[in-house]
Amino acid sequence: MQSISGIIYLILGACLLPYAFTFIAKKAAGFKSSDNQHPREVLAKSTGLASRANAVQQNSFESLPLFIAAILMAEYMVIQQQFIMTFGIAYLVLRVIYGVCYLANWATLRSIIWTLSMLCPICLLLLVIKLS
Repeated sequence: MQSISGIIYLILGACLLPYAFTFIAKKAAGFKSSDNQHPREVLAKSTGLASRANAVQQNSFESLPLFIAAILMAEYMVIQQQFIMTFGIAYLVLRVIYGVCYLANWATLRSIIWTLSMLCPICLLLLVIKLS
């Protein structure tokens, strides 16, 4: 098997990324400790930056299973480490850019970046299919 440490860092980074946007959403919403009784309600009622940050964190969680599955399948099928790391790092960088675009309310660029970020795990899975 290939060196697994890079893969672990990719997965860890992807898993932690939504929480960065959760922090931004709560900060922008003026989240107080008393709001912790019903945090989802507070964020669901938010507007502006807080609402967009909340949407980024939700979308980040939604894309996570595909990314993790692609990375693990690529590792299992012994895809070259260079390909796994390239697509994995590209996914993470694009997801950060996606979040910035969402926060800035740049809808068209956000959609383009979202598409590019989703192509990263899809390309890895296509490589897996090709090798199977």
